[in-house]
Amino acid sequence: MIKGPDRTLAAAILAAAAVACAPAHAGKTLDGIKARGQLVCGVHTGLPGFSAADCQGNWSGIDVDVSRAIAAAVLGDGNKVKWVPLSAQQRLTALQSGEIDVLSRNTTWTLTRDASLGLNFTGVTYYDGQGFMVPKKARITSAKQLKGLQVCVQSGTTTEKNLTDFSHANKLNIKPVVFEKIEAAEAAYFSGRCQAYTTDASGLAATRNKHATNPDEHVILPELISKEPLGPAVRRGDDEWFAIVKWVLFGLIESEEYGIGQTNVDQMKSSDNPAVLRILGVSDDTGKLLGLDREWMARALKAVGNYGEMFDRNVGAKSALKLPRALNALWNKGGIQYAPPIR
Repeated sequence: MIKGPDRTLAAAILAAAAVACAPAHAGKTLDGIKARGQLVCGVHTGLPGFSAADCQGNWSGIDVDVSRAIAAAVLGDGNKVKWVPLSAQQRLTALQSGEIDVLSRNTTWTLTRDASLGLNFTGVTYYDGQGFMVPKKARITSAKQLKGLQVCVQSGTTTEKNLTDFSHANKLNIKPVVFEKIEAAEAAYFSGRCQAYTTDASGLAATRNKHATNPDEHVILPELISKEPLGPAVRRGDDEWFAIVKWVLFGLIESEEYGIGQTNVDQMKSSDNPAVLRILGVSDDTGKLLGLDREWMARALKAVGNYGEMFDRNVGAKSALKLPRALNALWNKGGIQYAPPIR
């Protein structure tokens, strides 16, 4: 018989084990999503490769795919999403107020946003950095040659603050020309009102490809002046929903590592790799820990593919942007994309 402190410790261990193995309640956010039969996702008003709608109203982009994966995991259908286009000024308020369930809109994870706005960032979908685009005819080869020049930038963004910091740190006296809407900032640059345009490097590539009459007439300078980890965010206060969104993203990343893609999900269910069997819910029912069923990750993968497939299709080699994987390559392929294990 176990007596005294040892008995108390043994009881505590058994209680903790029981809690760990118990199915999780899905949380109030997921309850609301299931009641309406639709995930409400905040996206960009139009940034090719990340979130943009075509003339028929069909949305695409890596941020869009993340939302489709979440919808597939929790509702069984990646198309059960209501898209809410949001400006930089609107995006965080829309999430705080409950207008949207998740913000998947190339938003930088910062201390202020994470700690003081009532939000939780769930991971990084794209490791980016702020850059500058200039007309090739200006023969500017470095951001430090922008001294005293006018630079177009969108207000209400980390981009605006980074530009000011970079200018002060390097004594460049850059003159920001600030616009509330990104479309206005882009138009001002291409009309010649500013000598340069600044935003995340991925956004510069998207803007050049979409709006330049001749993309070859514009150069993206080599320096990056900031770290911009972009990823989805949810409201604080619903830990269950936070866990679901976080682990869907992690699952997409880990699935690339193990070669599970959009078209081979069912085939991989007979794999000899224990990690693959856990991800696909064959050997372990991880879904019950999230308030979902055991097929949650398999459905997400069938809807959009793994992280690498999403990247290539939207911003990488198979896209118009053709951005390199660079930091966004997996940790074992020279990059820093890394997901905690599903186990």
